[in-house]
Amino acid sequence: MQLSPEVTEWGRGAGHPWATKAPSPLPAFETEGEQGVSLAVLEVHVGTSLVFSVEGQQAVLPAWYTSHSQNKPYVSWMLNKNPSPSQILSYLGGKVKVEETELKPRIGFLYDIFSHNISVFINATREQDSGQYMCSVNVEDDTIRLDKNIGVINLTVLVPPAVPTCRLHGSAVVGANVTLICSSNKGKPSPMYQWQREPPTLQVFFPPAQDRARGTLKLTNLTLEMSGVYVCRAENQAGSKNCSIVLEVHSTNTKAVIAAAVLGSLGALATIIFFAQKIVGYRRKKRDSQEEGANEIKEDAVAPKTPTWARRPAPDTMSKTSTLSSIAGGRQPYGARAPSDTASILTSTGSYRGPPPRGGARPPSLSPPAVNGTPRRRQDPPAGSLPPSSLARAGAVPVMVPAQSRAGSLV
Repeated sequence: MQLSPEVTEWGRGAGHPWATKAPSPLPAFETEGEQGVSLAVLEVHVGTSLVFSVEGQQAVLPAWYTSHSQNKPYVSWMLNKNPSPSQILSYLGGKVKVEETELKPRIGFLYDIFSHNISVFINATREQDSGQYMCSVNVEDDTIRLDKNIGVINLTVLVPPAVPTCRLHGSAVVGANVTLICSSNKGKPSPMYQWQREPPTLQVFFPPAQDRARGTLKLTNLTLEMSGVYVCRAENQAGSKNCSIVLEVHSTNTKAVIAAAVLGSLGALATIIFFAQKIVGYRRKKRDSQEEGANEIKEDAVAPKTPTWARRPAPDTMSKTSTLSSIAGGRQPYGARAPSDTASILTSTGSYRGPPPRGGARPPSLSPPAVNGTPRRRQDPPAGSLPPSSLARAGAVPVMVPAQSRAGSLV
């Protein structure tokens, strides 16, 4: 198929952004002097040097070449990206070869090569597909002008904004100032932002209250009437996305009141728990100390003192004790004269038996009296016991023990 000198459309039609007209072909013959020698000229043309595509859509890089040679061309497409250009597609000897790149399943020639149309398509474009694409053509037996057999097209893949995030900075109370913030983490080129208030009170904002590049909207001196739904739209050449936020203006700072109430309750509860632990610990410590004091034997404790009333025996007791001492200390045999006629004998029951007989008479028996008609046996003092005189000198006090009957009753 030979190119017509008339207007030629490439790609998707005249309505496409890059649709263009092929330039008029150069003169097929050039005359040098009078000999009229003809020279065929090879030249590559591009429909546009800038191609834009939206991510996910198809992109077409328009290019063709002019040549009067009927031989098969050698066509090569390269992507010029750092660190060095790489070949992505070629046509040689009637065969198409797609190189092993990330574009392999998505790239190809748009038309048959024999039509001289060497345009390529890229399906499902990605942001990383952006770059400079170069195509070169060589035809056997054709004259090549310097840099005329190379075409350059720059592809830019546009990315629509991601769904933005709307948030409120500040406290929405009457008389305060707040800032509404809108941001999108994706978009090429960077999206611009537009805030507006939704019906029933429709309102559009402008600078300086709104910063379209940063996506902020400042609302000052809030009133209750400023409550409502605010919508932010993030947009660029590839598309737009929205987000919204509900602004509720309060007459008082209810959040602060609630927070203070919660903190106060927590503080009171913590105080109660603290004092309860202190009281329980004090009682436990006191109980433990009492138990230790009851179980501990104090070696350095002072013996209790005898009360004064117990130290001083009664006069009757003193007389009986002295009489007992004189009898025990004299050790005179029976029949001997007593040292005093007035000496008395203290029986085991504490009764007075009268003075001893005179003139060598035998002293009366000191056996214990009978109880209920039954005489008591005389009990000898246990071995190792102290005599009454020693006990009296040591301050011992005689104890009156009442007699008991067989039935256990006191006599």
